[in-house]
Amino acid sequence: MKESVTLAFIGDVMLGRGVSAEIPHHSPEWFWGDALPVLRGADAVFANLECAITPHAQKCRRTPKVFYFKAGLAALEVLRAGNIGCVSLANNHILDFDDEGLLDTLHYLDFAGIRHAGAGRNLSSAAEPAIVDIAGQTVGFIALTDSEPDFAAGADCPGTNYQKIRCDVNPLASIKESAENLRQAGVDLVVVSAHWGPNMVLSPPPHFRNFARAVLDGGADLFYGHSAHLFQGVELYKRGLILYDTGDFLDDYAVEPVLRNDWSFVFLVEVGAGGLQRLRMLPVRLRYARVQLARGEEFAEICQRMKSLCEAFGTPVLDTPEGLEVMCRLSV
Repeated sequence: MKESVTLAFIGDVMLGRGVSAEIPHHSPEWFWGDALPVLRGADAVFANLECAITPHAQKCRRTPKVFYFKAGLAALEVLRAGNIGCVSLANNHILDFDDEGLLDTLHYLDFAGIRHAGAGRNLSSAAEPAIVDIAGQTVGFIALTDSEPDFAAGADCPGTNYQKIRCDVNPLASIKESAENLRQAGVDLVVVSAHWGPNMVLSPPPHFRNFARAVLDGGADLFYGHSAHLFQGVELYKRGLILYDTGDFLDDYAVEPVLRNDWSFVFLVEVGAGGLQRLRMLPVRLRYARVQLARGEEFAEICQRMKSLCEAFGTPVLDTPEGLEVMCRLSV
């Protein structure tokens, strides 16, 4: 067992549409650019998988949509090349190709040995955490979303672990119960992943902040947010850590020239026997269907934005040659 492990958290990974069209023309490693050694240097990588993996052609019949994302089986090799060991499926694109697309995704991820949480064959399986053993540290991964309520799983219906973001008995009670069950099962670290909130905003609204803090009060160690297409600030809360939004990471999206949804980070969380130790943030620049470590002026601008966003939470952020660093508190 290692004294400490490094967990990498990245934002939305969308392997459909333009990215899917590039897969036959490049090696699986190509898509991760020079960020690949960082991802492979982590003990595990967690991501939000923002598409179905399926050959199914029928688009979603539950609700009308503008964008439909899916990738073929070769996308599994892209995920494995990037050392991605666990994904959230609780999002607004996992049922873009109907129930069959979700069921295919579950099957293919299982075949590839990639753990997943946040969607399933019914409500029970959609809410079931993934348990991942990482170099002797056991991580419990709970995934939920407040996006696309029509994608919600039912008692006998495939779908996502849909939850409204509100600070009352539901869904906080169910998250607390899951965290307690994971602790009783011997899990060392509890992570709650949320695909939540409005797009293209740089700061979470107050009730989202209250929700994330309540999740940590309920027994989670780390809150891992995504969905806004932009990274947001991070907060140290008691013994835990909140990544309010990890932004995008791999996609074919148009770039908003002011908000810059092509800027993001690899969030490297170091965990030891005493809990969370350190967060390192390495800035990246998203290209079309490829990610690269940020350089030069963009490196400085991305870091400066993050430092500014963290000020709102009183989070002390240090500059390092590779990006930014936050030392996690080990006591209340």
